[in-house]
Amino acid sequence: MNMLEVDGVGHTYQGKDGAYTAIDGLSFTVGMGELVCVVGPSGCGKSTLLRSIAGLLRPSRGTVSLHGNRVDGVPSDLSVVFQDYSRSLFPWLSVTRNVEFPLRRLSRSERSTRAGEALDAVGLGGAGKKYPWQLSGGMQQRVAIARALAYRPALLLMDEPFASVDAQTRFELEDLLLRVRREQDTTVLLVTHDIDESVYLGDRVLVLSKSPACVVADLDVPLGSSRDQITTRASEQFVELRARVAGMLQGGPVTVR
Repeated sequence: MNMLEVDGVGHTYQGKDGAYTAIDGLSFTVGMGELVCVVGPSGCGKSTLLRSIAGLLRPSRGTVSLHGNRVDGVPSDLSVVFQDYSRSLFPWLSVTRNVEFPLRRLSRSERSTRAGEALDAVGLGGAGKKYPWQLSGGMQQRVAIARALAYRPALLLMDEPFASVDAQTRFELEDLLLRVRREQDTTVLLVTHDIDESVYLGDRVLVLSKSPACVVADLDVPLGSSRDQITTRASEQFVELRARVAGMLQGGPVTVR
């Protein structure tokens, strides 16, 4: 069963200098429990795609559906994790209060329970009383992920969530996402510029063309559910697939074997 359906979505911005088409004819699906990565050239329209899926932008044409229902506004069961964790957290709120923020309609006890479970899931069970500015960048992004998970979304959108941290922290957060996704059966759509990351994390990789973006390839990633940063990245399948994705992004052949 598909969690998300994107059907012929395109968007054209109107400006003083004329019209600009960012995306055009984008069509793909994301099944329940899948982790799908989207990779494409810089400026190809990935942000426009995410805003359309999140209901923050009404596309000029085509439809986005969640659970089979057309998205005409911000869905109530969707969360987003952004690249810039320093702007997505409230520095005057504790870690626990940051995680509880989208849960204001729940009872105090339910908010506390969900926040505690989410912080435990991302390895920050003892950091609830601290403030974001007291944490490292990687830990701040863990808080942002915990906040999204505490909301218990049907679909988790991630917009280059690990791009602003160092390489070692990035690897740790990638493995954290795989573990949490496996334990909670979360459906994830992740946008990244990093080819290796898209192959390492994804069940599938969607390769986009230059703007106006369309899907040029939808690749299955046959690496299994158990992955690690050393063995997986050194495997023949990983190396072959990342080379194919890189070739497509550079305008090479897109034929899928």
